[in-house]
Order: sequence, then C-alpha cells, then structure tokens
Amino acid sequence: MNQTQTRLILLWLLILASTTKACAQRVANPQTERRLASSPGRARGALWRDIPQRINTNAKHLFYLHGRIIEEQGVNAVSSAFGAYEYGQILQTFVDKGFIVISEPRPKGTDVQQYAAKVVRQISSLLQAGVSPQKITVVGASKGGSIAVATSTQLKNRDVNFVLLAACGNSELYGNILSVWDYRDDTGAATCERSFAEAAGVNRHREVQLRLGLGHGILYHPLKEWIDLVVEWAN
Repeated sequence: MNQTQTRLILLWLLILASTTKACAQRVANPQTERRLASSPGRARGALWRDIPQRINTNAKHLFYLHGRIIEEQGVNAVSSAFGAYEYGQILQTFVDKGFIVISEPRPKGTDVQQYAAKVVRQISSLLQAGVSPQKITVVGASKGGSIAVATSTQLKNRDVNFVLLAACGNSELYGNILSVWDYRDDTGAATCERSFAEAAGVNRHREVQLRLGLGHGILYHPLKEWIDLVVEWAN
C-alpha cells in the first residue's frame, strides 16, 4: 500500500467516525431544534425547543412537559421502578402524528409556577400570531402535569386543550381538560374529579382511568393507550 492510499484510508476513517459521533449525539439529545419528516400520508410534523420564528397558523401545536426524572437525570433517565423514560420516542411519536412539538429538558429544580409562566408566554405568542386556541394542546406528565395545571390557571383560556397525565389534584382549571391515569397509580394526585366539579373555567372535560396495571409507569413510554387519547383530544 503506497502513501497516498494510506492517507485516503485514514481520511475515510475520520469522516466515518465524525458521522457516527454526530448521529449518536442526535439520539442522546432529542431536543436539537430541527424539522422531522413525518410518516408518508400524514401531516408534516416538527420538533422545536421553543416556538419557531415562522409560525404555521394552520398547524396543530403540542407542548410536551416531561416528568421530574428528566430534570434529575437528563434525557436518558432510567427509573429503578419503571425503566427508561423514553423521552425522545414520545416526542417522535407526536411528530409522526403531524404535530409541531415544542419541548425541552428542564433544569433540575425547575419552579412550577415560573415555568408555567414561560409556557403561557409561548402560547400567547402563538395566539397573537393567529393560531386558534383549539389548535394548541399542552400535555403534562407527572411534574409536567403540575406545570400544565399551573399553565391552565395562569392562561385562563377556555379553548386551549390540556392533557394531564397522572397529575391533577384539586386545581383551578381552565380550558378543555383531559385527565388520564392508571388505576394502580398511588401518587394521590391523579384524578381531576374534584377539579371538574368545582372549576368554572373548564369547557370540555373527560377523565380516563387506564387498566394497564403500570401505575405511574404509563408516563415512561409512548403507549398507544394514552397517545391515541391525546391525539383524539387535540383533534
């Protein structure tokens, strides 16, 4: 092998290593701002950390607020009880359904009310740009659900859609509220029954108790049983 051939092989190996590293980083951090092609025949979805500068007023926008474990462990979080939190897969599932998905890994110890105020500002920007409230859905899981509840209370819009996954309790709610939780969830704040009875700001509302037997673990995976409910509610 001559010197020229050796250099070409080394160059090829460097390019291959660089490409492999870039792909690994995209998998490890699903939050890179990017457009993602959805499945053939579906509306085109996209994933963003924040609302895009160029807002498509005809698109359906979905905010996904993750559980506390992502704050504590990062996007590759694993629970000893429930396994890996499939954050990237959950986001990709909604992108494949045609949603403009807005989500980011929150820093550790995020204040619920302060972060809810941020989401309110983001939603207000969409509304001001001409997106109808019915095309905006906020999905919150566990602590993310608490943030979604606080967002609902602060926003006070009866037409924005909210999905609370195993997180409700006695809260002042506004909007179209879907509550979903598993019957074996023992966190004590899953049901919205009392809030529905007392909240004057609630428009449409529904509560679904799943019988999967996974408890709080339903939040960790893009399970068809709750994904389909979210998509139906958003549409």
